[in-house]
Amino acid sequence: MLHIITRKFLLLFTVVFLTAQGVKAQEAEASAGGSTGDAVAGETLFKNNCKQCHSPEEKIVVGPGLKGIEERRDFAWIKAWINNPDKVINSGDKYAVDLYNKYNKLQMTAFPSYGDKEIHDLLAYIKKANEAPAAAAGAVAGAAATGGETGGGKFFNIILVSLLAIMVLVLVALLSVIRLLSTMNKSEEDINQELQNPEPSFGEKLKVLFSNSTVRSAIIWLFIILGTKATLDGLYSIGVHQGYAPAQPINFSHKLHAGDMEIDCGYCHTGVYKGKQAGIPSSSICMNCHNTIKRESPEIQKIYRAIENDTPIEWVRVHNLPDLAYFNHSQHTAVGGLDCENCHGDVKNMEVIQQRSTLTMGWCIDCHRQTDVNSKGNAYYDKLLTAHNEVSSKPMKVADIGGLECAKCHY
Repeated sequence: MLHIITRKFLLLFTVVFLTAQGVKAQEAEASAGGSTGDAVAGETLFKNNCKQCHSPEEKIVVGPGLKGIEERRDFAWIKAWINNPDKVINSGDKYAVDLYNKYNKLQMTAFPSYGDKEIHDLLAYIKKANEAPAAAAGAVAGAAATGGETGGGKFFNIILVSLLAIMVLVLVALLSVIRLLSTMNKSEEDINQELQNPEPSFGEKLKVLFSNSTVRSAIIWLFIILGTKATLDGLYSIGVHQGYAPAQPINFSHKLHAGDMEIDCGYCHTGVYKGKQAGIPSSSICMNCHNTIKRESPEIQKIYRAIENDTPIEWVRVHNLPDLAYFNHSQHTAVGGLDCENCHGDVKNMEVIQQRSTLTMGWCIDCHRQTDVNSKGNAYYDKLLTAHNEVSSKPMKVADIGGLECAKCHY
């Protein structure tokens, strides 16, 4: 009987699951097919002609963000605006005039060659770009949840799950044995009485269950294990700021500058290859480009005001090491040959900079144990490399040249 019920349940679950997947596929197809545009072609058009002034999302660059543009304006208006914005403004269109005045009366470039296809492609890309962040956020959250565990976090999770599984199996076995023994010890008269008496309520069953000393012990141990894990996780997370992404005084996009524009990290962080500190870029560095580019942008105007008032831009530091730890950027970037991504993550795709690595002592030590010494072309390591090769056939790691000595990082 149990096998029949199980098979029926699995069959029902399969049908429901496949039906749900079919509905999702239909919805996705309908969503994708709702627009006649090609999002891939639209992305190319947008990046080549629009991204300098607009974001496909809500963010203001020079002009407004384009998220929800189809809800605010119909297709005919959007096409007319892209083909000849000056004509739309001069027609007295209230929305166009208000938009022009709101964004410092900057004249948008006209694209008279864009037909229906190009406009549909752009709108399809804008729609797709605003659907992607939700899925990406879920993936990042999942990655942070798995990558954030340091030290014994994963170890205790495995132990906890194993113990819970064992406790459940033991509890089921004990209940089965107790039920079997109680049935075997019953007399014929007791069995007849049970047949005449109604089935005990769920509450009575729970009362009997919790009156058992084994069950009570199991519950107590469960709370002890959970409490111990919570305590250890809390201790391991002290001083760990993985995922920290504070709001900055200016909405600066590393994705735009380091990614799309391919500006080298050393251009803004002047000490990254030659000093202990990478350094915070000064306003004058920003002005090397923004003296002529996007001067009217509200965010760039904040830099102008800082220069006029002779006040520094108060950037918020994201990656912080405790005062007791010594770290030298040039030793890792210039001598070690490491890329910035090794410690800071995929900065080229970050709109808002955040701490991706844990930067704990264990994380640093693991890196020193796994990283080969960059000895190529550096005569400083010649003798060390010769001595190492005499006793080992493996590559020389940072740990082999004192990378695990306490005084290297603590003095």
